[in-house]
Amino acid sequence: MTKLKVRDVSVRLGRFGLNRVNFTAAGGEYFVLLGMSGAGKSVILQIIAGIIPASGGQIFLGGKDISAEKVQNRKVGLVFQDSALFPHMNVFSNIAYPLRSMRPGARGTDSRVRELAQMTGVSHLLDRATSNLSGGEAQRVALARALALEPECLLLDEPLSALDVQTRSEFRRLLRELNRQGQTIVHVTHDYEEAALLAGRIGVMENGTVVQEGSPAEVFQQPGSEFVARFVGIRNFFSGTLTRERGPMCRFRTAGIDIALLSDEPPGEGFVVIRAEDVTIMRNSMPSSAINNFRGAVTGSGPARMGTEIMVDIGVPLAVLVSDDSAGSLGLAEGTTVWVSFKASAIKFIRK
Repeated sequence: MTKLKVRDVSVRLGRFGLNRVNFTAAGGEYFVLLGMSGAGKSVILQIIAGIIPASGGQIFLGGKDISAEKVQNRKVGLVFQDSALFPHMNVFSNIAYPLRSMRPGARGTDSRVRELAQMTGVSHLLDRATSNLSGGEAQRVALARALALEPECLLLDEPLSALDVQTRSEFRRLLRELNRQGQTIVHVTHDYEEAALLAGRIGVMENGTVVQEGSPAEVFQQPGSEFVARFVGIRNFFSGTLTRERGPMCRFRTAGIDIALLSDEPPGEGFVVIRAEDVTIMRNSMPSSAINNFRGAVTGSGPARMGTEIMVDIGVPLAVLVSDDSAGSLGLAEGTTVWVSFKASAIKFIRK
């Protein structure tokens, strides 16, 4: 398993530039670069791949400085957002292209293509023209082509953005399986759910640089800046296990507490997201239509975009958004015992 290290990488492209980008993807890690459009996510992938030359900094793959290596010698595979298949070649020839161009005359090309096609679920498409592929099929073929030369690091540029919900879920499963087999992956996206479902660690990009790096829980629950907090938009993000009660009613177990929610997802591992503005906070326990009621202690407070954010420890750190007037009238000093509540319908479950 091969580690990728990007150190102080910079480039100027017209009015846009990358400014000393730093991050590390450990060997076998699924690392997601998360950021808004125009933050420089795709540019850094193309610099790693050697398509765009950097003006400064270094890129190490497996401890080797590949900053000056030619594209074909970098041992990385790149999947673009639009698949970028060769339209004049069928599926088989697209997958075979890097094998034939990099290893002309080498034996085993046909068997390697069929192995990759089976791995990515496109064996039945090998004779088909690329113009007759669905979006999901095209991305699977592009992935097989990127894997043809057994890259030490796989680079994914918004690979799910053009896919429908069902196809996106299937493609995520394929990517997770590749990662479980030891493939180091660097994946760029603007979608926090995508990052939450796939990432082992996340780097958040802002204006051409990485401004925070950490696990999904660290980034979502402890944003390191106002920008990260506003962009990510999640404070209450918890991992655990979903079990079904009756009908749409479910239970989600996380860190020793049970949360009731409504979901049509099957039981299993995943995450829940609870918006801070959907949580009610009180000094005393009072009758409520909300099914989730927890006692906790205030651990801190601070200004938020639309009021004051109160942090409450209920067994997990829960963020509550209240108006500035409410924060003052409730007297929510650190250590104050409070009750918080939220409705089952206010919780979103994200399946792994």
